[in-house]
Amino acid sequence: MINFQYVRTSVVKTALSLIGKDPKATFIAGGSNLVDLMKRGVTAPEKLIDINHLPLKKIELVNNVLQIGALTANSVVAEHPLVKEKFPLLMLALQSGASAQLRNVATVGGNMMQRTRCGYFYDTTMPCNKRQPGSGCGAIGGYNRMHAIFGTSESCIAVHPSDMCVALVALDAKVVITGTKGERKINFIDFHRLPGNTPEKDNNLQKGELITRIDIPVNNFHKNYHYLKVRDRSSYAFALVSVAAALEIKNNIISEARLAMGGVAHKPWRLIEAENFLKGKTANASNFEDAARIAMYGAKGFGENDFKLKMAPNSIIEALTVAKAKA
Repeated sequence: MINFQYVRTSVVKTALSLIGKDPKATFIAGGSNLVDLMKRGVTAPEKLIDINHLPLKKIELVNNVLQIGALTANSVVAEHPLVKEKFPLLMLALQSGASAQLRNVATVGGNMMQRTRCGYFYDTTMPCNKRQPGSGCGAIGGYNRMHAIFGTSESCIAVHPSDMCVALVALDAKVVITGTKGERKINFIDFHRLPGNTPEKDNNLQKGELITRIDIPVNNFHKNYHYLKVRDRSSYAFALVSVAAALEIKNNIISEARLAMGGVAHKPWRLIEAENFLKGKTANASNFEDAARIAMYGAKGFGENDFKLKMAPNSIIEALTVAKAKA
């Protein structure tokens, strides 16, 4: 790890000014991912701007929208009464991620900004277009058991590691971003990027901007929901495949559906075609199986991760089945 400067501020405007003046500076909050990357030499910021004291830790319901400050700890969000009551899918996803100790320090904004756990990205002796553009993708033709089956490119087949983000994309969340020019909002589904030919760009946050809040509109998905995480061991492991499923059911007919997957793409993967198929259908095994087949359109394995082509649809069916059973 190289030497670096460290500064701390409790004012959003000052934080933005500091980051805007120094292209080699970066924000740090919980640091659960950033510090690892610095230790391994994957990233080497010359200045860390500690934003832990910014006033961005509120959780409140405003005009039927749950507002969650970007510096709120994952554990605090998961245990908040409003989240438990109105957004239990988010609670389950957060509880599935990392250890209790990490959830106590990891923040909502930091969770969104975490980078892939691809072994080639972390190993500075190996080629990785995400870490060093133009060097190649070691995972293509290499060890790719954990890698993507959707939205891949010739440049990168890495996956986004977050559980929280899978639930947020399913819940139609919005990201509130503040910059020197003011505030802007972006739909959560558009925040993270597919790799294309610029896999080094994980998201659409611009330099000099700061995630300040997440907005989630109140919905009717607090009864029939499930977050399924398939992993190599029962705790503290990243998903091979995960599914966030939420249904609004009236007289056994699905009036609304939300589906998203993790562990399968460079970004949280929303299954919009499958959602549209389920809307208006009977909540039964046959329709769940058809939805899973629709969801797999365009999926492609790379050898060692071919098993995901079967695991993913089976996981969708199981998540939908468990969600329905909560009625």
